Amino acid sequence: MHKPTQEQIIEFYHANTVIDFLEIEVVPTPDGEARLELCADSRHANLYSMAHGGVLTIMADTAMGAKCLALNKRVVTISLEMKFIHAVMTNTPRVFTEAKVLHDGRQTMVCECKILDAKGKLYAKATATFYVTGKLFDD
Repeated sequence: MHKPTQEQIIEFYHANTVIDFLEIEVVPTPDGEARLELCADSRHANLYSMAHGGVLTIMADTAMGAKCLALNKRVVTISLEMKFIHAVMTNTPRVFTEAKVLHDGRQTMVCECKILDAKGKLYAKATATFYVTGKLFDD
């Protein structure tokens, strides 16, 4: 099976213009993929000086979609559940995504994504089901 390179996965993240608009960073990982990172500031905040839940949801949804892409599958989100555990305040250290595939089917995929800080503190957790629209590369 032909799998996307790290560069192609990073290119995928930047093709999602909302990631660049929100200035969410795309950081290569040692496993040959990438993750999203955010230092929340006033641009990302709600009225309570915490990162808006929508910003964190965009991060999780995009990270899970990229995890599916790393398996050579293009997907669209069918459903997504987001659980917020701790507030990401505007003075919170950098948070990042950690996504994994739970089910890799021909027509659907299920993923999970955690949003953590460097100390391992969990801020949010998402689970999503995706519809497979095709492959990035034909085998």
